[in-house]
Amino acid sequence: MNCLECHTEGKDSNAVGVCHKCGAAVCAEHARFVTRSVRHGSLIGTPGEHQERSVLCPVCAKAHATTAVAARTT
Repeated sequence: MNCLECHTEGKDSNAVGVCHKCGAAVCAEHARFVTRSVRHGSLIGTPGEHQERSVLCPVCAKAHATTAVAARTT
C-alpha cells in the first residue's frame, strides 16, 4: 500500500499506517500521532486509565487539533 499524501504530491512511498479517522494510508513522513486518556472499569470503585495512541493523516490531524483547541476554550 502506498501513502495517499505522497501520491497527491507525485511521489511513491510505502505506507506505514492507516489514518484512524478517514482510512487514508500514510508513510512515516506524513503520519501524525495523537494520544488521549481512556478510562475504563466499573462505575463503583476507582476506574483504570490508560493512554491510547492513534495514527492520523495530516488532514485529519489538523481537524483534530482545531476541535481540541475549541473544546478547551469552551
